[in-house]
Amino acid sequence: MIVRSKAPLRLGLAGGGTDVSPYSDLYGGAILNATISMYAYATIIPRNDGKIIIHAADRKQMLDIPSKDVLDPDGNLDLLKGIYNRIVKDYTKKPLSFELHTYVDAPPGSGLGSSSTLVVAVLGAFAEWLHIPLGEYDLAHLAYGIERIDLKMAGGKQDQYAATFGGVNFMEFYGEDKVIVNPLRVKEDFLDELAHNLLLYHTETSRISSEIIASQSKNVQEKNQTTLEAMHRLKEQSIMMKECLLKGDLDEIGKILDFGWQYKKNMAKGITNPHIDEIYETAIKSGASGGKVSGAGGGGFMFFYCPGNTRNQVIQSLTKFGGQTKRYDFTANGLRTWSL
Repeated sequence: MIVRSKAPLRLGLAGGGTDVSPYSDLYGGAILNATISMYAYATIIPRNDGKIIIHAADRKQMLDIPSKDVLDPDGNLDLLKGIYNRIVKDYTKKPLSFELHTYVDAPPGSGLGSSSTLVVAVLGAFAEWLHIPLGEYDLAHLAYGIERIDLKMAGGKQDQYAATFGGVNFMEFYGEDKVIVNPLRVKEDFLDELAHNLLLYHTETSRISSEIIASQSKNVQEKNQTTLEAMHRLKEQSIMMKECLLKGDLDEIGKILDFGWQYKKNMAKGITNPHIDEIYETAIKSGASGGKVSGAGGGGFMFFYCPGNTRNQVIQSLTKFGGQTKRYDFTANGLRTWSL
């Protein structure tokens, strides 16, 4: 028996950061995101020899250990250990023996939600194998709990829900646990045009998002007015982006992205730096009408809206920075699991 799963990565188009506690708990958050044709993959092969073998192919890491109730976090594949520990604790009540193979199309620190998407994919594979009846909200909430509560990893709530539900979604966050996912019926022509014009660019750098998120959360706790004003405006940006996509006013997207980026930079130190600023300004001077750093900031992927036929000239202008552009399409589906 072989069990497989895949879950899509996402682009956070608007409202990024407002899903992070304590802002979402105190003021409510709103985000608009869309999943793309880059994935986290998981394969489970059951064993009967009392061993657990984990192979994270993209990270070139392996684990070969005896099966037991709890796998101790020691800095080696702790994310995958945390998933296993919760599955045993909440569902099987006994150790499991298996091989787990994982791969993610984007590196850690990319800003596309790769860690949370991997958790969703692995959880989906376990649910398929063990016949655990988890609905979409249940699975996304469980993934959030494993990362943020069990493993105490800093971050927001959007990535787990984007990976589980898929598609273009306007998400609302209230208090500690309430999340509402509103799927948007965006015309296929609009999405094709958006994918053509929205240039995804990898800076060939990564960042430790937890440090930026911790700084952002601290600013909210201390009621830093610059941070709070920025996050209030980003929440407005998500509504602006929703209306723009539904109406097909695509050439306004660049302006909305730029509006958000100017405020996002004020949320915490480390979101931007001179290298990112130079890339951004170069793209704008070459024809892009707006853009942002994907995710928490500090590195990873950036994306730029290139109206008309400006895409190729923007790509050419960015070659001097040594990064790479990435082709993708928007996807309608979230987590998928199957067995052979």
